[in-house]
Amino acid sequence: MKQMSTRFHSFWKNSSKNQRRVIYVCIAFIVLALIGISDRLYKEHLLRKHTEQNAVLNVATIAPLIDTKHEEILLPGNVLAWHEATIYARTNGYIKEWYTDIGARVKEGDILAVIQAPEVDAKLVQAQADLKMVQAELEIAKITDVRWKNLLKTESVSQQEADEKASAAKASDAQVAAAKANVDYLQSLVNFQKIIAPFDGVITLRNIDIGSLINAGSNSTEMPLFNIVQSDRLRLYVDIPQRYTARLTENMQVKLYFNEYPSKTYDAVLMSTASGIDQDTRTLLAEFMVDNSQYELLPGSYTQVHLFLPVPNTVVRIPVNTLLFRAQGLQVGVVNEQGIVTLKSIDIGRDFGTEVEVVSGINVEDAVIVNPSDSLANGQQVNVVQHAKS
Repeated sequence: MKQMSTRFHSFWKNSSKNQRRVIYVCIAFIVLALIGISDRLYKEHLLRKHTEQNAVLNVATIAPLIDTKHEEILLPGNVLAWHEATIYARTNGYIKEWYTDIGARVKEGDILAVIQAPEVDAKLVQAQADLKMVQAELEIAKITDVRWKNLLKTESVSQQEADEKASAAKASDAQVAAAKANVDYLQSLVNFQKIIAPFDGVITLRNIDIGSLINAGSNSTEMPLFNIVQSDRLRLYVDIPQRYTARLTENMQVKLYFNEYPSKTYDAVLMSTASGIDQDTRTLLAEFMVDNSQYELLPGSYTQVHLFLPVPNTVVRIPVNTLLFRAQGLQVGVVNEQGIVTLKSIDIGRDFGTEVEVVSGINVEDAVIVNPSDSLANGQQVNVVQHAKS
């Protein structure tokens, strides 16, 4: 190196001015070339870096929102009487008198009407007379049976004759039993001439008047006499959609709204369910009890039922602009801490317009991509530029 330096120094010392100028020019060209090359390399580096940055998709994410603790469901319901009975006649005849009209409140055992049935009364008198006759015959048959048994001991009569008398006594006893049964039957028909209230309630229907011809029976051709309802308590029947049935709880309360009482609400308590899904409607019939001690509500009314159902902890909400409609079904893109995309399939519940309820597939810790590209793929690298928390 020292030798090369000595030679260069000697060359430079012995060179002319023109030679030196040429050397200066060459050096200048070399320096300029090096500067140009380095600048071009630097720009290529910047371009490569910018291209790589542009190749990574910028995305905004949002955290799913935890749903409310209770979900309010509005369903139609029918309010019916606690007990309701349609009263038919059990005997033929004419209405002699009626004592209660529609709207009347009656007690159990109150007489609602009386049927006049002279044919039944006459048959009862005849049956009672027949009973007395066979009872008298039974007494004679019993005495004869005892006498012939005593005669048999002294062999004054044959065994055959004694057996015949004993059989006659048993036959008379059976005739008495049959006659008693006939009297009881006719007596029950006479008792049925009084129409009795089966329970405390209100008369909602009266189809009879004095002199009306009444035939016994409850078929489609026979007209009912009265209809009575017990309405101090009411039964509410609601068809619960299948997806909500698992959230019903014992003795849960619901709120009732009636159009005729717009400023009031009424409570109802769950009593039981049908314990089976209707295959046609995919609903579960639930029965609630409504306190109607003030008799404000009428049986047969329509009501709007507000159910407040507990929401599972796994249920969250996300904006509709996070959804991806793919052949695999409804999906969302989720980004991890390394910026890697995972496509997750989800099941949605209710649609709130700008938001949807997600019942499974994601949780509140996921970073869900907002406005995802249709080309978004599993495992894709992205750059999160904005993350909104719930």
